[in-house]
This record gives sequence, structure tokens and C-alpha cells, in this order.
Amino acid sequence: MLLTNNITETYFIIKGISEIQELQLPIFLLVLFIYLTTLGGNVSIVLLVSLDRHLHTPMYFFLVNLSMMDMSCSTITLHKALITFLSGDRTVSFHGCLAQVYSFSAFTCDELLILTAMSYDRYVAICNPLRYNEVMNSRACFLLAGASWVMGFINILPCLLEISSFTCYTSLEVNHFFCDIIAVIKLTCSDTSILELYIFIVGALFATFTPFILTFISYAFIISTILRIRSSIGRRKAFYTCSSHLTVVTLLYGTLSYQYFRPISSVSLESNKLYSLFNTAAVPILNPLIYSLKNKEVIVAMRRCCFVTKKKETVKRRN
Repeated sequence: MLLTNNITETYFIIKGISEIQELQLPIFLLVLFIYLTTLGGNVSIVLLVSLDRHLHTPMYFFLVNLSMMDMSCSTITLHKALITFLSGDRTVSFHGCLAQVYSFSAFTCDELLILTAMSYDRYVAICNPLRYNEVMNSRACFLLAGASWVMGFINILPCLLEISSFTCYTSLEVNHFFCDIIAVIKLTCSDTSILELYIFIVGALFATFTPFILTFISYAFIISTILRIRSSIGRRKAFYTCSSHLTVVTLLYGTLSYQYFRPISSVSLESNKLYSLFNTAAVPILNPLIYSLKNKEVIVAMRRCCFVTKKKETVKRRN
């Protein structure tokens, strides 16, 4: 069936995670738990860094930006699954679908860029510690973070304009739980060769492969410097400062490489949904856990905040 009418006035239908009726309630509860945990964990990181002056450092400044991007990605992708269960409405407007495609792709690109900035921060901290405060000053941090936010949205803009020009679709049912760019492209019968070429050149090579190479180079220097440290305690301490970031980078690039670094024609949407669920749900949950459980500074800051809170409550009771 070809749909060539005025597509801008049409609604897409989101297929969802599963069509099995008996699984709808368990899926809703799982997604709700994931979403609330993601928000709770990342909001806690943002508040903790904001309230504790000991965490007002470049590393935690970038971590706050990463948490905000994680919360944005989860909200963009998971809210439709929650709304669908509560209202039963699986439709999304054409412009709403485009907004999801654009926002999710841009925030994903932003995350890769902010992780690259974090790897540069770790490189300076370990390889050039005497100049760390000079190099990673407030201006440099704001420029790196600002560039990460802006470049992600600029890179995806041509994709949005190209998709908005599509007028021919074989179906309006998106085989996903949100409007993912690959799922939408697979629906159209318009020529997608230019868009696929742009996704490969700009999306894969520039927006993904370049940050990966920059991150890899940073860690090549970091590992080289750590191996030259004579003290085993010093080597362990130096590696510990970047282990959390390295874990997050491995998780994110691992899932994205399987999802998007293949020809679109060979992508299985069913398997892609599972990887998207992990990428948009599990990774944002794991980030706060990784940075809190593996970071002594965060644990100490949490205890400090709890102590201050209890102290204030005690003072209020006495008064």
C-alpha cells in the first residue's frame, strides 16, 4: 500500500515494544521503573554536584551535562510507551515523529561529544597534572560543553529536512517504541540514497567515529602515562580516576555500533528495538551507578550531604 497523500497531516502509529496483550502491564511497569530510576539517579547527580562545592570541578561539570542528556534521551523515547499504556493511543503526529527523530539523534550525538570532552579532561588530569587548572579553566569547560550541545543539533538538522520532504510511505506503522530514524526511513518509498549517504558520512564518520578516535587517542596517551608510573599504587590510583568514564564509553559505543554502523537495508527492526531499549534505558541508569559506586568523591559527597541534612534537622528540632 502506497500512501502519497499530504503526509504532513497524517499520524504515524507506534507499534511499541511488544504487541502481546498479556505483556503490556509487565512492560509498562518495567518501563516506568526504568524511567523513574533514570530520573532519580541523574537528578541526584545534578543536585549533588550543584550543592557540594568539593565537586565543582571540570570532571563533574561534564558529568552534570551527561546526566541532563541521559534524562532527555529517556524522556524522549520512553514517554510514548507510558502514555500508550495509560491512554491506549498509539498515534503520533508527523511533526511529533520528526521531533522525536531529531531530538533523540541530536542528544545521542551530544552524548558522544561530551564523553569526548570528558576523555580530554582525564587526559589533561593524568598526562599534564601541573597545568590542569590552567588548561581546564571555566572558560574552556563551558566552550567544550557548549560546542557538544550545539554541534549535535546542527549535525542532525539536514537529516530532519530530508525526512520532512518524504511524501511516499508504504506504511504508517513505525516498528519501534518511538520514532527512530532507521525505523522511519524503512517506511518510505521515496529515494533515501542521499539521506543514507549523509548518515554514513556525517553521522557515522564525523559525529561518531571522530569522537571515538579522539577518545581512543586520549586513552592511548593516558595508558602510556600510567604504565610509566613506577609505583603500583600510583598506577592504580591514576587508572581509577578514569575507569568510570571508560566503562560508560565502552557501553555506549558498543550498543551504538551494532545499531547504526550497518547498511540500513540489513538492519532488523526487531533486534534494533532491544538494543534501543538498552541504549535509552539501561545506559542512562548505569551512568549514575557507575559514577557513584566507583567514585569515592561522590560517595563522600553523598555522606557529607546526608550529614549536613541530619544536622539541620537536629538544629530545627532543638529550636
